[in-house]
Parts: sequence; C-alpha cells; structure tokens
Amino acid sequence: MTHTTPRSPHGGRHRARCLLAAAPVAALLVGGLLPAASATAAPPAAPAPDRVAAAAQGAQVPYTEYELEDGDYQGTLLTADAKRTFGHTNFATESSGRSSVRLEKSGDYAGFTSTVPTNSLVLRNSIPDAPGGGGQEATLSLYADGQFVRKLDLSSRHSWLYGNTDDPEGLTNTPGGDARRLFDESHTLLDKSYPAGTKFQLKKDDGDDAAYYVVDLVDLEQVAPPAEKPAACTSITEYGAVPDDGKDDTEALQAAVTADQNGDIDCVWIPAGQWRQEQKILTKDPEHRGEYNQVGIRDVRIVGAGMWHSQLYTLTQPQDAGGINHPHEGNFGFDIDDNTQISDLAIFGSGRIRGGDGNAEGGVGLNGRFGKNTKISNVWIEHANVGVWVGRDYSNIPELWNPADGLAFTGMRIRDTYADGINFTNGTSNSSVTDSSFRTTGDDSLAVWASRYVKDPATDIGHDNTFADNTVQLPWRANGLAIYGGYGNSIENNLVSDTMNYPGIMLATDHDPLPFSGETLISGNSLHRTGGAFWGEAQEFGAITVFPASQDIPGVVIKDTDIHDSTYDGIQFKSGGGAVPGAKISDVTIEKSNNGSGILAMGGARGDASLTDVTISGSRDGDVLVEPGSQFTITGGPQATR
Repeated sequence: MTHTTPRSPHGGRHRARCLLAAAPVAALLVGGLLPAASATAAPPAAPAPDRVAAAAQGAQVPYTEYELEDGDYQGTLLTADAKRTFGHTNFATESSGRSSVRLEKSGDYAGFTSTVPTNSLVLRNSIPDAPGGGGQEATLSLYADGQFVRKLDLSSRHSWLYGNTDDPEGLTNTPGGDARRLFDESHTLLDKSYPAGTKFQLKKDDGDDAAYYVVDLVDLEQVAPPAEKPAACTSITEYGAVPDDGKDDTEALQAAVTADQNGDIDCVWIPAGQWRQEQKILTKDPEHRGEYNQVGIRDVRIVGAGMWHSQLYTLTQPQDAGGINHPHEGNFGFDIDDNTQISDLAIFGSGRIRGGDGNAEGGVGLNGRFGKNTKISNVWIEHANVGVWVGRDYSNIPELWNPADGLAFTGMRIRDTYADGINFTNGTSNSSVTDSSFRTTGDDSLAVWASRYVKDPATDIGHDNTFADNTVQLPWRANGLAIYGGYGNSIENNLVSDTMNYPGIMLATDHDPLPFSGETLISGNSLHRTGGAFWGEAQEFGAITVFPASQDIPGVVIKDTDIHDSTYDGIQFKSGGGAVPGAKISDVTIEKSNNGSGILAMGGARGDASLTDVTISGSRDGDVLVEPGSQFTITGGPQATR
C-alpha cells in the first residue's frame, strides 16, 4: 500500500512446506557486531522448535533455504539490537533471522552443506554502493567441496536508499546519511548439478574487490530443463525476436500478443533466453483516451519455458522510457484487462526507487483491470516498484470498467520491490494468491484494498479474496499481509517472518477504504520476528495489529495461529477513530514478545475481544495489557492488567 503520510501516535506507547533453512535461525543476540571465530562449528542436526512449527505453513516452494550464519564461516557475525532498529544502515535488522555474516578480508568465507541436489543458487547479499550512487558490480567466489566453481556476479544497483524519512517517496538514490533497503539478490544457473551433501563455500577471493560482502541466505533449487513449446503456441521468434542479443524485442513480443488477441494464433510462446523489453505490452488505443495508453490485453495466453529460462528484462528506468507507457506503470511486463493467462517466465524490471527523487519511478510488473478468467502462475518478478497492481479507478476509462473477479495467482516469486508485492484493489473479488513467495518488498507483500474509486461504492466492494499458503519474508517497509476494508476476505496458512517496521498481518481502515463488514478471517498463520517501530520510531506495531483508523473493523476472527519472537506486542488493538467490536481469538500461541505484551489494547482503543485457548509466554510487559484510558475489554484467557 501507499502509506503517504505519517500517522500521529494514537494513544498508548509511542515511538517442509517452506524449508526456511537447513539449520535453525540463530537466537537473537543483543549488541552490534559480534566477532566470529575463524570458523564456527557445523550447524546442529535438528531444527529449532520454531522452525519445526513454521514448516506447517507457507508456500510449496521448489527451493531449500540456508541461513549462512548457521553454517561455518570466517568473518564477522552481524546481529540485531534488542529493538531491531531499522533505517539507520542496520544490516542485521534487514537480515533473515536478524543475523548475517560480513566478509571483509581476503579469504573470508561462509560455508554450508547442502541437503538437496542443486543446479542453481540464489544469494541474498549486500555490497557497498558506488561513492556517487548508482550502485556497483562485484564478484564473489563460489566453491564446491573445495573446488572453485565460478565467480558470482553481485550488484548494488537496486539497493541503497538514503534518508531519515519514513515517507515512501522521500528517499533518494544519492548517498548521504542513513540508508535502508541494503540487500539485493544474485541468481545463477550452474553448469552442472551438485548432489546433496556438497559443501559449498562463498569466499572473498582474488579479484573479489568489493570493500565488504554481507551474505544472508542462499536458496538451492534443482531447476528442470526448459519446457518444450506447446503445440498450440507460436514463438515470438516468428515475429522477429532474437534471444540473448541485447536488442529490444518489444516490437516482436507486442506483435505476437496482438496476433493472439486478434485470433490469428492460439498462444504466445516465449522460448528460453534473455529477451529485452523496453515497452509494456498492452493494446493500442485508437481513441487516444488520456495522456498515456492504459488499455490492457485480453483473450491472450502467454507461456514460457520456465521462470529460470524465459526471462524478460529492461535496462531503461521507467521515467526515461518514453513512448505510450505511463511512467508509474513502467516499461516492462504486461497490462491486462481480461481473460489472460501468463505462466512460466520471469519479468525483471529496472526500477531503483519508489518515486520522488527527480520523479524517478520503479514500474509495475503486471497491472490493469484483470477482469474475469485471468490466471497467472509461476511468474518471477524482481526490481519493480510493485510486483502486481490489480485494478484501475473507475474514472480511468469508465467504459472499460472491469474489476478482477476470480483472478488467481499461484507459484509467484516476487523479490526486491520498492512498494507492494501484490495488491488487490478497485473492487477485486473472489480472487486469490496461493503457494507464492515474497521477499524484500517495499510495502505490503500482499494486500486487499477495498478502495472507493469504483463504479458503485455500494456494491463494488472488495470481497471474498484469499491469501493462502504463501511465504512472506523481510518486507523492508509496511506489512507482510494486510486487508483494508471489504468483507469475506481471509489470510490463511501463511508463513511470515522478519518484517522491518510494521506488522506481519494488519487489518486497518487507513487509506479511506469502503467499510469492513461480515467476517475477516486470520487463520492458520505462523509469524516469526514480526512487528516493529515506524514513523520516526514513534509508533510500535504488533505482530498482528488491528487499526480502526477511520471506521470500525467488525467481524475479526484470529485462530489457529502461532506468533513467535515478536519485536513488540503479539496482538495489538490500536487506537483510532473507529472501534473493533466482537473480535474472536482462539487457539493462538504467543511466545516471547520482546518489547511488549502478548496482547495489547492501547489507551484510546475501543471494542472488545474474547479469548479461547490462548497461550501466552515470555512477554516483557505481561500476557494481556489494557492501557489506562482504553475502552477495550478482553474476556477469557489470561487476566488483563491495566
């Protein structure tokens, strides 16, 4: 979501489904940089209890993840402070598990032993920015069983945002002062497959000339060979596209999509290869409605050979692309209006910032009205402002009003954005995101926003949307998952970890949504190290926060949920202009709220909640706290204190 202005504090305190790792996350260590021994012991054989619990939730991902601080290393262990302070060039706070390893001297390394065969590697890392900004490239050496494999190519071009403001468009790419969004990812297909039991090592070696490398985690995946072209499909090469030549293939890609839309072909095939795209694929508007063309494609099927193999990329930042695209929506990916299926490809943008800073933009991977019968599966989106923005305001082109209904996303892999991962807005209903993974999004990884910018606010209310069985890691701004208004929406069986400053899950009425009604379900989720402080560190957010900013949030059901190691409160009812009547909390475990309570009702909160089979332990400020001045009542479960 676009959180555009700071909120004043509202009362109270101010200020394997998914194999997360082959070894347990290190316990929270308080302090700054802790020196490591020249080589730590091998990781324990059994995962920590919270990892075992977490394995029941999240996406069915094809990769296995390894926390590098849990392996053996020669370097410096970085660990977060007790409040996991964000925004002040805090590498450990922005690390998975709130720990990572810094390699600085020649010969420094981080190693781990694989538990699965692999022919690919993704490394989440940070290297310094260029002195004048704009990023730099460097290499890091990969070894397997002591033998050199290859140099990994790393870049800081898409990381390093500067400034002391939490305004999403107030940051800059120009170096100076505090920084955030410190990490990016490097991915590579290896020349051969390595068996389980391989001892991998990431080493600062000769020619690896970055001043330092902060290495956080590695994903290993056995990538299948490129898929064969379906018989019904026609290749973009028949329209003149040439893979891997560095030349713009937009004209050929657009021609193939238009041919499919016109019924001349049955399906668009994007073969294995790198395909440069410098304009978004859409439908030309002969009526020239608006300054920019915002008419999407429809009745199209686009298929790739696999997200590791068929990759669209752009080299031009959106604000510099020109042409018929709206700069905010970018010059890459697809604008979709109705009945479109896209699968098995990657879309790599060129964004470097969310907005502001000379009107620079990040672009959107997939956007548009989306309509009916649209299905998106196994698409990898990286370096966009927003991965997917679903919906257009009714006033955009009223005669094309066609809100998403029955839209389904599966197997999505969204990484390193400057704003949302996937946002359902403008009346999106009966839609879902399942079995997808999100890492390092710059706003809500997943959101339903029942906005007012619809044809009929009485009926076009976002409803019955589902976010289920997803893995959300390391949002560097805002929530893991959020719902703003509507009814019948649900957040189920997701695994959320390491939010920098906002809740793992939030229900809220800021952004002036259409009202909540009926039931909103939060069920079967597992949250680890979520919540944080934001807006000048003046507001503290719980792992799950209910924020009736402008109107009531009725019908809240939170059940079958595990909350572990929260930065502040486990569940927080926040003060606002509305109330939270009749919340029901059952079969919930809250363990270790580091700087807060198990459950908190803030001083200005209004409403009530009933607790059934709620277990709370290890909270600094007690199990249940209702602050003085609160008009919120909590019944059942542990006794509330005031």
